[in-house]
Amino acid sequence: MDLFSTQTVLLAVDSVWIKPLWVVVVGSLLLVLLLAGLAKLLQMVAPRVIAIARTTAKECLSQPLIHVLLAAGAFFLFLFVFLPYNTLGEDIKVFKDQGLTTIMILGIILALWTASTSVADEIEGRTALTLLSKPVGRREFILGKFLGIIAPVAILFIVLGALFLAGVSYKLVYDARETSQPVPAYLECLDAMTQVIPGLILAFMETIVFVAISVAVSTRLPLLPNLVICSSIYVLGHLVPSLINSSAGQLPLVGFVARLLAVVLPTLDHFNIYSAIATGREVPLMYLVTAGAYCLLYSAVAMLVALLAFENRDLA
Repeated sequence: MDLFSTQTVLLAVDSVWIKPLWVVVVGSLLLVLLLAGLAKLLQMVAPRVIAIARTTAKECLSQPLIHVLLAAGAFFLFLFVFLPYNTLGEDIKVFKDQGLTTIMILGIILALWTASTSVADEIEGRTALTLLSKPVGRREFILGKFLGIIAPVAILFIVLGALFLAGVSYKLVYDARETSQPVPAYLECLDAMTQVIPGLILAFMETIVFVAISVAVSTRLPLLPNLVICSSIYVLGHLVPSLINSSAGQLPLVGFVARLLAVVLPTLDHFNIYSAIATGREVPLMYLVTAGAYCLLYSAVAMLVALLAFENRDLA
């Protein structure tokens, strides 16, 4: 094969993974328009809440942390594409799992940091007292902070999610080229990308739960205790269901503690189906609806706790 033919083949291979990216572009634009539309709608319903949310989001976007997290996420997602996993042609499964986990963890870090600096620091620095001396209620303050934290987290998910989907499409072509396998077709790359989208949605739901928990903790505690508590909840939330189903859960004391924690803590396994997504299993729409209802319910409970804790907080 001459040089011209080789270049032609490589260009054809590259175009295979690029063509499905229209889904990423269109989906990202629709999500941005959806967020803008929801903001406009809430602006008419609760203008004070949206004013606080907009200020919180601007403060977060002006901080270097979100840029550091975006850069770190882009670097790791790029690195994961080329890392050899020695899985005998199944590297794409590991890449999907690692990519989803990375984006979710970075989103949770952003949420915890923003909640602590935006809520706890303003309470300790008496900024919240100055704000509440105006015609702004405590409920509006907390709800505005909650929505204002979700906005930059959503931006992080949109940016890194778009890069991740592009990486999934390219990973198929790259692995085929490295293992001398037939180049995947356009529909295979598109199908691999669409299979990952439910994982991004579930990861975002899990992050919203931690936003609500972090806001509730921030009404009473500063950054470091917030990180410790939320990290413990993250570990226990994934561990408790396994503990209940294991033989250790059959012990009376262990079983009682595990069931108690399962009631109090969020059941994060509802959002953690990355293994199924990595293997290409289809996620039913009803599962996403059920997980979304659980996310809204637990977030509402956490926000109720935040409102009660902040209502009795002496800001003076």
